[in-house]
Amino acid sequence: MKSTFVYCLVFVIIVSCNSSGDKPTGTNLNIEGTWQLVTGTLIENGDTTVTDYTKDQAMIKIINETHFSFLNHDLKKEKDSTAIFSAGGGRYLLEGDQYTEYLEYCNHREWEGHTFQFTINIDGDTLTQRGVEKIENLNVERYNIEKYTRVKS
Repeated sequence: MKSTFVYCLVFVIIVSCNSSGDKPTGTNLNIEGTWQLVTGTLIENGDTTVTDYTKDQAMIKIINETHFSFLNHDLKKEKDSTAIFSAGGGRYLLEGDQYTEYLEYCNHREWEGHTFQFTINIDGDTLTQRGVEKIENLNVERYNIEKYTRVKS
């Protein structure tokens, strides 16, 4: 009887120590925090467009334990049709280096409800995500490479 109790106790301790809760398994990438977009590269129909997000506009991505959000705006503070603002967010899943965004909210409403899969890499304070953005009903299919730096508090 005493040995059964000890085995049960050891089992409970082992299981509780190995429990991962809601955290993704198999990953050691620390993506949580605030990230400043530095460059974005879009490859679509053989054309490549590189945007420098350190001039004229700025974008941040905020990632917590379960959700992401992004905010983008122009730095000129325009009030006419040249003004830029976009925002969105939703849940995400990280498994190894595979990062999947489930876009639940977006000021471009036709993008809501879509899933985007990326491969991510972190080198020091730089996060790079690469993947295909595809929305058939909008005729969008492009390869997207985004490079972020971690915002220090």
